[in-house]
Amino acid sequence: MKNVIIYTTRTCVYCKMAKEYFIENNIEYEEKDVAIDSEASEEMIEKTGQLGVPVIDIDGEIIIGFDKEKIESIL
Repeated sequence: MKNVIIYTTRTCVYCKMAKEYFIENNIEYEEKDVAIDSEASEEMIEKTGQLGVPVIDIDGEIIIGFDKEKIESIL
């Protein structure tokens, strides 16, 4: 099982889609809300240089946005 982290905000539609996809496919993930967790926000920016969400980290492979095909290819 791969380690999946998703950096999100509560208002992000694509974050919700990604989390629904993970739930529907029984993929365990850790969620980090960058709007309320400054440490998670800094971590996400350090990994990607990006401010936008979602950012999905699958065992160190970074996906920016909800890219189902890329997620499936990594998993």
